Amino acid sequence: SPEGKVIGLSITRMASMTHPSLFTIEYVLTSENYSGPVCLESCHRGDVFNYSNPDDPRVGDSSERMMMTDRAFWQDGCSVITAHTSKSQLVLTSMAKDVLSVPYETVYDTASERLTAAHTLSISAGETVRLTRYTILCDSRRYASTEEDAAAEMAKVSAMPLEQLYQEQQAYLEKFWEQSSLEIDGDDQLQLSVRFSLYQLLQSAGRDGCSNIAAKGLSGEGYEGHYFWDTEMYELPFFALTNREQAKNLISYRYQILPKAREHAKIYGHKKGALFAWRTITGEECSGYYPSGSAQYHLNGDIAFAVVNYYLLTGDLDFMAEKGAEILFETARLWMDLGCWANGSFHLNCVTGPDEYTCCVNDNYYTNAGAKYNLYWAAKMWELLGNAGKLDALAQRLELTEDEIESFRKAEAGMTLLYDEKTGINPQDDAFLQKPVWDFAGTPAENHPLLLHYHPLCLNRFQVCKQADTVLAHFVHEDYQSEETMRRSYDWYEKITTHDSSLSACIFGIMAARLGDMEKSVRYFSESSMLDITNAHHNTGDGIHTANMGGTYMGVVYGFAGLRVKEEGLIFRPQLPEGWKSYRFRFLYLDSLLELSVDANGAKLSLISGTPKTVKIWDETVTAQ
Repeated sequence: SPEGKVIGLSITRMASMTHPSLFTIEYVLTSENYSGPVCLESCHRGDVFNYSNPDDPRVGDSSERMMMTDRAFWQDGCSVITAHTSKSQLVLTSMAKDVLSVPYETVYDTASERLTAAHTLSISAGETVRLTRYTILCDSRRYASTEEDAAAEMAKVSAMPLEQLYQEQQAYLEKFWEQSSLEIDGDDQLQLSVRFSLYQLLQSAGRDGCSNIAAKGLSGEGYEGHYFWDTEMYELPFFALTNREQAKNLISYRYQILPKAREHAKIYGHKKGALFAWRTITGEECSGYYPSGSAQYHLNGDIAFAVVNYYLLTGDLDFMAEKGAEILFETARLWMDLGCWANGSFHLNCVTGPDEYTCCVNDNYYTNAGAKYNLYWAAKMWELLGNAGKLDALAQRLELTEDEIESFRKAEAGMTLLYDEKTGINPQDDAFLQKPVWDFAGTPAENHPLLLHYHPLCLNRFQVCKQADTVLAHFVHEDYQSEETMRRSYDWYEKITTHDSSLSACIFGIMAARLGDMEKSVRYFSESSMLDITNAHHNTGDGIHTANMGGTYMGVVYGFAGLRVKEEGLIFRPQLPEGWKSYRFRFLYLDSLLELSVDANGAKLSLISGTPKTVKIWDETVTAQ
């Protein structure tokens, strides 16, 4: 203070992993030389607005209020606000309680939608005072009566010592790091960025089957908290390898909104199957611009890929019978209704791939490759469940027959995967190569990202990519093309990709490693792994780039270590980046926890727990015992 009085203030916050409705804040005041009264004022507000920016399509452009307060009141020393969302009519109750370590007096104030408590106490020099604020959040998707359930949750957790809650959190995190440990020896900054990314993934992910992973996690309001394909293609690979239950929860979310996906398919004129909404929370489409939103049918293939990836890593046929297979069957049906036969090949017309600078095209390579994989595994899962005696009830409920499965097989075999004889590459779509190349040299640096400066129709007329598209297909479906075709395609698309999306650099880095260019792979990895730490895209203020953080993990595991999850098992092609002494990571495979370590002497596979497992490292079969 101006009079030289000093009070130290320490604040510890915790979003509980073991009590999902709980958030705590602990204030510790330590007086060095002040004796006298102190007033601590806490406020609980219901008059809140979402952040908006009409000049940036990545951020909500509406200043409309989204949450309306229904009741604000005091109950047994707790502030309680119940509100509802303006469009989906979800109900939320938030309850807060302050607990102090010394005697105090409180004046309560209720001003419309604000509840304020002024706590007055006395402190002496050398004394420490603690204020613990417990906050409970209950919503109508998870709780039958939000106010009653919030009160019950508050009574339970506020009776627990804060230190006990901290210990539970520590135990949860210790288990998390035990199974997901990824260590880099030789670059401390990259090690820090990787650990930062993994922790952000953990706290961003829904763990209840009712929620997914927002594009900005829980760190900001960019993209308005909506879920995209990011989860399945960039984040679920991490959880499938390190946290089995979490992976199941994320897939269960898609299963939960499957009825909405069926309704969505009908809206778009499909008679059969399910079409998952491109941008959603509750299952309904939240994208208002269909050419780069709803037209991205590849989301169906992405979700199917995630389901299959989970099965290949776990062998969990019971979960497939319960939820996964139905997703595979219904997404496969959608491709059959969308596609058509022409000149002996199966085509998918008027779709948009991951590259949002090229919209509503025919036979987008990535979309078709994902559909091919989806159809293959729908037919394969039919066989697996049938052989295990787990098929009949599901087939009967879905009215799915062997004839329909045979149509899946034929479409999969006849799927169009474009190849251009002249260039030796896989064209992004059937008209992509006839377009002129964008004038990159003549585009001012300040005009990037292009989406903020050029109309979509302008971008659609040129060979210019926002992000990895065909290159991404070569990463996840490498067996569909020769290595030379993938190499030529990589070189072609690298020249015309702006990486205006944060989902791009990590994929180019992974494929650079796959094609043997480690120098380029390290450069892309360094760029993507440091994206939020350096605010490289100048919008981290709107929230972290959660998918890119999953891409950082994949950059090591799928890039430098070369992991591919295949029907015949796991394959690693490990390489050591220049300047690194070693790296190691743990992962779950079937019933075992394994560790792969790579250094200058080569790669070593170790069994941490479970039964011995066999994988391929390059061309050698290796068993961890």
